[in-house]
Amino acid sequence: MRLTPATELEHRYKKLQHHMAAQGLDAVIILQNADLFYFTGTIQNGNLYIPVEGEPVYMVRKDLMRARMECGLKNVVPFGSMKDIPSVLAAHGYPLPASIGMELDVLPVNFFARYEKVFPEARFRDATPIVRKVRMIKSHYEIHLLQDAAEQVDRVNRRVRDVLREGMTDLDLAAELEYVARKEGHQGLVRMRAFNGVMFFGHVFSGTDAAVPTYVDTPLGGMGLSTSFSQGAGYKRIERNEPVIVDFAGCCDGYLVDQTRIFAIGHLSDRMKKGYDDMLKIQARMMELVPERPSWGLIYEECLALAFKLGYADTFMGNKGAQVSFIGHGLGVEIDEYPFIAKGFDDMVLEPGMAFAFEPKVVFVGEGAVGIENTFYLTESGLKQLTFSSEELTIL
Repeated sequence: MRLTPATELEHRYKKLQHHMAAQGLDAVIILQNADLFYFTGTIQNGNLYIPVEGEPVYMVRKDLMRARMECGLKNVVPFGSMKDIPSVLAAHGYPLPASIGMELDVLPVNFFARYEKVFPEARFRDATPIVRKVRMIKSHYEIHLLQDAAEQVDRVNRRVRDVLREGMTDLDLAAELEYVARKEGHQGLVRMRAFNGVMFFGHVFSGTDAAVPTYVDTPLGGMGLSTSFSQGAGYKRIERNEPVIVDFAGCCDGYLVDQTRIFAIGHLSDRMKKGYDDMLKIQARMMELVPERPSWGLIYEECLALAFKLGYADTFMGNKGAQVSFIGHGLGVEIDEYPFIAKGFDDMVLEPGMAFAFEPKVVFVGEGAVGIENTFYLTESGLKQLTFSSEELTIL
């Protein structure tokens, strides 16, 4: 278990304070687990109060001793109820804030109403955009964690060759791979910021199940095991001559990478092979564009145009009617961080330090789906690839 260094936490909250000053915020209160982990190094229940100047105060309800052990911040204090917040702030020399930022994209309305009662004179604003901007630029420490996650997902990928066999279910294969990941330290949960967004390791499915759309904002869905969680691996048996998709999120000490590879027993049709080769061409086009640091939206539009030119207007990034409007997404503590290689992000440009997954995929209704996904990060000297498993179609 790695603890986030105190110097790393200080660097993060000071970056946030810079944005806060520019936005005219006196304070930001952090509550959501992913953001708590990013700014404190733990997810113990409580409030992280970050003033525009000075050191944060982490007010912990449960568990205080564990928070003090895991968190590198100086001020980790007990916290009984929300009405105690003003007195805790006063004890640390902080006046009541006139303007407060909170994570309004994820904060429950009931919680928000209670904070309004604690700070009746304050103006509340959404701090989510600046929190996400701070988190989107990865430090060297974070990149090392992503590299470790890439090592993990490569070990998962290599295990496919040992266990994939005709007649096993998608669930059988997923369980074998999840076992490897857990033994390698995967936390089991893939955090998503999106409302009702939840995922378990990733998606493993074969043949026609890969072409089944579902509710989650992903290009491929899968039947899943029940209608209560209708995505990912199901009970379909793997057959010869069909694509088997292993779309897996590696996770090391809370940090995620995303990788997709294609396997088959026997052979794949020429149409499937061409589709896979064409997805590699779209990935190559992205890699040509990124070093110029264009807008996120421009990369999306250029790669979408290439997909259309290659003949996949109705099947790129999902079934017709269920297609998603992105090809890539940021990665870190959550799997849907900035940047988004997506429609509409025309005023946000790539910057050094950004890490993202790029996943061009194409669906063949009644047959299956193919595609590629890798995780990359942008440096001052160019684009680097974090995930490294062989991109060759693996035919067993």
